[in-house]
Amino acid sequence: MRILESAENYLETVLQLTERNGSVRSIDIANELNFSKPSVSVAMKNLRKHGYLKVDSKGYITLTEKGYKIAKTMNERHVLLRDWLISLGVNEETASNDACRIEHVISAETFEAIKRHAGLNESD
Repeated sequence: MRILESAENYLETVLQLTERNGSVRSIDIANELNFSKPSVSVAMKNLRKHGYLKVDSKGYITLTEKGYKIAKTMNERHVLLRDWLISLGVNEETASNDACRIEHVISAETFEAIKRHAGLNESD
């Protein structure tokens, strides 16, 4: 099932914040994305309802296996595309913004071809 770009962004943000800070709450996501807390709360409720994440009684958010898989895929795409664009001479801010848009629309086949072209493979 294909999920919305906004949901993919939320899941990727949960992953990044978890890796950076060890734990994540809705306020952390709101601050990171510069979104309102109510908007983030609605998104977290929807993601929880669809089995992409869990929220404990203290408000700490963790990704389920299904959510982690999507977050990891988006993050991998973002990092590779951003770094590739930078290596082509695109400034870092533009490369990051463009990578964020591209990561959601690129097919798995095309992304794998870019990885091969960039000299990356599954063992890297």
